Amino acid sequence: MAKLLIVDDELNIRSALREILEYEGYTVDEAKDGDEGLECLRQNDYDVVLCDIRMPKMDGLEMLLKAKELEKHAQFIMISAYGNIENAVEATKRGAFDFIQKPFDLNRLLVSIRNAFDKSQQTTEIRILKKRVYKINEIVGESAPIRKVKETIDRVAPTEARVLITGPNGSGKEMVAKQLHEKSNRANKALIEVNCAAIPSELIESELFGHEKGAFTSAIKQRIGKFEQADGGTLFLDEIGDMSLSAQAKVLRALQEGKITRVGGDKEIKVNVRVIAATNKTLQTEIREARFREDLFHRLNVIPIYVASLAERRQDIPLLVDKFLNDIAEEYGSGGMPKTVDEEAMLYLQNLPWTGNVRELRNVIERLVIMCGNEITIEDVNMYAMVG
Repeated sequence: MAKLLIVDDELNIRSALREILEYEGYTVDEAKDGDEGLECLRQNDYDVVLCDIRMPKMDGLEMLLKAKELEKHAQFIMISAYGNIENAVEATKRGAFDFIQKPFDLNRLLVSIRNAFDKSQQTTEIRILKKRVYKINEIVGESAPIRKVKETIDRVAPTEARVLITGPNGSGKEMVAKQLHEKSNRANKALIEVNCAAIPSELIESELFGHEKGAFTSAIKQRIGKFEQADGGTLFLDEIGDMSLSAQAKVLRALQEGKITRVGGDKEIKVNVRVIAATNKTLQTEIREARFREDLFHRLNVIPIYVASLAERRQDIPLLVDKFLNDIAEEYGSGGMPKTVDEEAMLYLQNLPWTGNVRELRNVIERLVIMCGNEITIEDVNMYAMVG
């Protein structure tokens, strides 16, 4: 049931609105001024706030600003007997959902409340989804290498600096890229991922920069590339060490000039993209063997982040195992408590080679959850791990 707050210094207005809205099935609270309204917001969660603009002590626009600082999901509908364009524009600028003039058109008011409630529900669902995604992409560990990675992410994410993430396959480079985006000022924009190793060299330029209709045989219509899709957000170039030299040259130009040109086109398109790259290769070796451009390397390697192999941070394995046990229990919706790993089995897991790193560990834990009882033993690990 939707919960509303009415903030108005006129008792008769509050009473009339309350009677109407409770008849419509809403739960309603009242506040006689902005100070009291803010206190209600601190103590409760509301879907919609009906807020008068002209009130003693604190006017409605000031309350709206202070309410946004509380990071509540409530949508504000501003009401005023002094309806004018300036008030409406100012309310919208400060984040109000709608502006309605007194005396109310009841149908208009009820429609606005329903729409504001829908927006409030969407905002709540998005926040829950973001928290869930953040949990999935959480970097787990307390070893020195992982602490360094976390500290670097916290320091670098809010900047516009390009980042080059290195480390072996399966170590968690993609999670580092996602954390950099989620903690950046671009978090509300798109994170576009490109696996350069998975795209044939003859198609990588079209994938990155798009193409015009007729640019090549199979180009039957115009295509928007990843750089344009990521405009305003972040572009993650995974396995960039596998990118062709011709595509590297175009990426370098895009980074230098902030412009791209679609394949088969001649129009320059401005793009505002933060590039994060990752590779499991040693790019200095690739440069010496003329497979990677040195000038592109220096453009990308503003902030280097190395993600250590699991063998370099074995002390993190118990924490990772606990996370995977909880994640898998949630994914499978078993409804019961997550399975556990006994002490001897955990010690054994810590001493396995883990050539596939965190990705391999996660797969093994999922296999053990499916195949074993509520407590996973060393015998279970010996039977089902198949590591290496």
